[in-house]
Amino acid sequence: MPVTRRDWLKTVGVASVGSVGAMASMGVASAQTATAPSADPFAGPDKAVNFPDKASFGPMEVTYLNSGTMHPFSTGAKAALEAYQAKRFMDTGFQGVQLNEKRVLEKFAKLINAEADEVTFVQSTTMGENMIVAGLGLADAKARIVTDTLHFFGSIPLYEELAKQGCEVVWVRDRDGRIDLEDIKKAITPGTKFVALSLVSTINGFEHDLKAVCDLAHAHGALVYADIIHAAGCVPVDVKATGVDFAACASYKWLMGDFGMGFVYARKDVQKLIKRPFVGYYGMSAFKSHIYPYDTPGDTIADYAFDDGARGLFAVGTSSESLLAQLDYSLGYILTNGVERIQAHAQTLTDHLKAELPKRGYTLMTPTDAKTPMVACVLENARTKLNPALEAAKIRITVSQHRFRYSVSVFNDHADIERALAALPKI
Repeated sequence: MPVTRRDWLKTVGVASVGSVGAMASMGVASAQTATAPSADPFAGPDKAVNFPDKASFGPMEVTYLNSGTMHPFSTGAKAALEAYQAKRFMDTGFQGVQLNEKRVLEKFAKLINAEADEVTFVQSTTMGENMIVAGLGLADAKARIVTDTLHFFGSIPLYEELAKQGCEVVWVRDRDGRIDLEDIKKAITPGTKFVALSLVSTINGFEHDLKAVCDLAHAHGALVYADIIHAAGCVPVDVKATGVDFAACASYKWLMGDFGMGFVYARKDVQKLIKRPFVGYYGMSAFKSHIYPYDTPGDTIADYAFDDGARGLFAVGTSSESLLAQLDYSLGYILTNGVERIQAHAQTLTDHLKAELPKRGYTLMTPTDAKTPMVACVLENARTKLNPALEAAKIRITVSQHRFRYSVSVFNDHADIERALAALPKI
């Protein structure tokens, strides 16, 4: 009878938790007398806080309005990481603490209203999108694909390469910072196989009506993928209510995690359409070899099976357990405080920016009715014009070649907004 993946890992001596250790050779001293934490350091807070929540984050030497690029760690996430490192350092006071991969997946599933077997870990949003595209065989099918110019700019080469391979790729262009639903309707013609978009655009914070897009696509037999990296954790995401087929995100932005780990979602009833793009033992539910000493003889090299659900389709190798520790805490923080409350706080700040930036001569790229935590402006040669003043005032925002963007979070307040506005040069 095939053994389970957990049994197999035990057999070959691979621990189910702990993969990255602190380096004693770097001069880090062991605290062998440390006392184990009285509570689970990874679980997250047990009660909500008031916003702005500066107390849950460390002191910042800059006015940080750039969480849409990289969110600061909370003190709780830092403590979770340190507890994990103490365990891996073999600190006797921390050997009892245990990571809980299942709980992290359940927390993320709850955040987007998915089932736990519809989500699994991936390296990044881009990896998730690529695995879905590959698993659906869009290139081989020469599929008709609809996407838009407010989708993640890093995905542009993916669809341009698919076009070179014979796919018909249709780009819906934005109008005044929006992707018009009527333009999408015209683009999704009979024969369209796939629609790819960013639920919230990294360019300017525009948010699609995802249910409306999915309804249009499904009426023509097309599947929908949503990049939710600028949505999960800061605006409500409900994959069941919208009907979206696939989604992916990384954790270093609004999930308050770090680079190198994210999530992919595949709706249960469309998982059968995915041909597993990669194979690795982390996607297996069972493994029994017939080639090693004392193995039970068999007609094959090994008997194995893949997990049902998203893990069996997309999981390949190990994930960062340091990030697992951080994410367990951070997802707990988000769920305890509520995405709706987080969004409402951010909107008071973004409304402030939207009202004041035009008065100072700047042109908004973000729709004024957007409820996302980002505000962007167009400005020719923005880096040359803004960076010296922002650096002098210790203001941290995103400044691109011809645009700039503020992204606010739970620790920001109106004083941060006023400091940022005051630092802007006159134009």
